[in-house]
Amino acid sequence: MTLHKAGYSLLLKILAFLVILNCITFYFIDNTIVTYIILGISCILYLWAINFFRFPNRHIVIDNNTILAPADGKIVVIEETEEPEYFKDRRLQVSIFMNIFNVHINWFPVNGIVKYFKYHKGNFAAAYLPKSSTENERTSIVIETGDGQEILMRQIAGAMARRIVSYAPVGEISRQDKHAGFIKFGSRVDLFLPLGTQIEVRLGQKTVGSQTIIGRFSKTNQK
Repeated sequence: MTLHKAGYSLLLKILAFLVILNCITFYFIDNTIVTYIILGISCILYLWAINFFRFPNRHIVIDNNTILAPADGKIVVIEETEEPEYFKDRRLQVSIFMNIFNVHINWFPVNGIVKYFKYHKGNFAAAYLPKSSTENERTSIVIETGDGQEILMRQIAGAMARRIVSYAPVGEISRQDKHAGFIKFGSRVDLFLPLGTQIEVRLGQKTVGSQTIIGRFSKTNQK
């Protein structure tokens, strides 16, 4: 199993902590059962941490007209809403909630170029709540496709997530087979799409990042 680079330093820190903890336990606790229970729990926790940073090998079919899921998770929002930060108009919002057992890599949902990027400090409320889209710590990434379509992808930290990693500076080439970032320990990704986009998913549906088709652009919206 391949590990994502976002987890290298944290996994080393967790390993060092667990090794020290178990050394102290074996030295100071004169109870074999207790020490082995702590050792077992430590191994389970570390294996879970490794699993969290797994990097799946996926075959990605690139298509300029489709919008692919940027993350593994579950669809929790499909609605028309006002997007106040960049577009300042009505958009179709599709949101994916990522629990702690999902792969937490984020992929670019469309091919194009990054036109706008901004990091926002904020709270760490549960990521499935609607207010998390505007109140939580987050990044906003706007991508313009080759035919002039623009979408906004928002990475949102959740109650457990304490760091958002982004690989989307302004001017970066966006490709559906490239990573847009990584969110550590439970989070959410919002997409704000042009009105008229043909949505291909439903509420409650599970998504697979870079594989599930979220929607298709309407030809009438192309410039």
